[in-house]
Amino acid sequence: MTPPRAGHYRWVICALLFFAATINYIDRQVIGILKPTLVKEFNWQDERTYAAIVFSFQLAYAIGLLLAGRVMDKIGTRRGFAIAVFLWSAAAVAHAAASWFPDLKLPTVNLDASTGFSIVLLSGAAAGFAVARLALGIGEAGNFPAAIKTVAEWFPRKERALATGIFNSGTNIGALVTPLVVPWITIRWGWQWAFIATGLTGFIWVVWWLRVYRAPEEHPRLSAAELAYIRSDPIEQATPIAWMKLFPHRQTWAFAIGKFMTDPIWWLYLFWVPDFLNRNHGLDLKSMGLPLVVIYLVADVGSIGGGWISSALIKRGWSVNAGRKTAMLICALSVVPIVFAAKASNLWVAVALVALAAAAHQGWSANLFTLTSDMFPRRAVGSVVGIGGMAGAIGGMLIALVVGEILQRAGSYVAIFIIAGSAYLVALAIIHALAPKLENAKV
Repeated sequence: MTPPRAGHYRWVICALLFFAATINYIDRQVIGILKPTLVKEFNWQDERTYAAIVFSFQLAYAIGLLLAGRVMDKIGTRRGFAIAVFLWSAAAVAHAAASWFPDLKLPTVNLDASTGFSIVLLSGAAAGFAVARLALGIGEAGNFPAAIKTVAEWFPRKERALATGIFNSGTNIGALVTPLVVPWITIRWGWQWAFIATGLTGFIWVVWWLRVYRAPEEHPRLSAAELAYIRSDPIEQATPIAWMKLFPHRQTWAFAIGKFMTDPIWWLYLFWVPDFLNRNHGLDLKSMGLPLVVIYLVADVGSIGGGWISSALIKRGWSVNAGRKTAMLICALSVVPIVFAAKASNLWVAVALVALAAAAHQGWSANLFTLTSDMFPRRAVGSVVGIGGMAGAIGGMLIALVVGEILQRAGSYVAIFIIAGSAYLVALAIIHALAPKLENAKV
């Protein structure tokens, strides 16, 4: 239990992380909500066009995550986080100009079941959106490495899963707010203003962050008692860890493979669920708001609940290993019913199945992120999260191409949701094989 006079300022920092995650997911989800509108506006007949635009974001996100974790470890979260949010906010606004350059060309990758990977050329607005998504991916890559590193700096180990679950729930709030705000803006002022209005919120956050945030040891509003509570874990060395020294460790690969296999499923929900609701149940921009709100509201509960489960078990005397993996198993099993969503004839049955899976993913994610601070010292957390995030983004690149190809050929989400329902159990088995006791990495 927290000592009664330790203070609670660390939760103000957690609130800042929560709002950053909210803005992050608003900016990345706008294009998913607008997919039917943009397909009609620019006459994109081939599902692979939208898949290629999503692929562009994932490619940049993968590259950015590989660099972002190292940047956060090098220059610190105060400056690094501010730079990241500024960059992605500018890129979000830039989506509004995607159609300004009709002669723009951009090569990208597509997947064809008969020929394999191939290079295709996007042109006009499709190329413009792909360029904006590239820039957005680079900037947004800084969010999770910075946030997880901040949690490691501001919270003792026993509170990190809960703090991660709380800030990570901002992703669901962002995903919840977007289908409420974006259709309203689009209907009144056009799709361009949906990107502009949502993108501008990030600049407000940057000002707030720079005014409020300092490292715990330097913060004037942090009491000595709370600082002592934050630093109540065994003292760690402060010397930097060479980035390449992280790759030989099984713990790094356990986290990275977990991200590679399950992050793509969240991207699937984020970028294709609006299309699923439109394709299977006839929902348009005006009518899909409530189902999406329900999905992400339930997901928000899952994010906090997943972190709470493991933290509660550990506080009751369970080992960190048992507490984390039990919570992850519960989440993995809860995703499985989504395999029935594509065949559900009733809209709200389909929504309930997707909502349960989305909630389970968020609970899983809160615990998966926390594994990094369980197994690595604080000075390495940002880099490890960046490596794992890059692996997750690579998985997201592949799922974008796979989904585009499946929809183009089969026109059905059946195979797609079977992939989603099985990914977590396989991932947990691999994580357990690589880190059976969540041993500390000897770095």
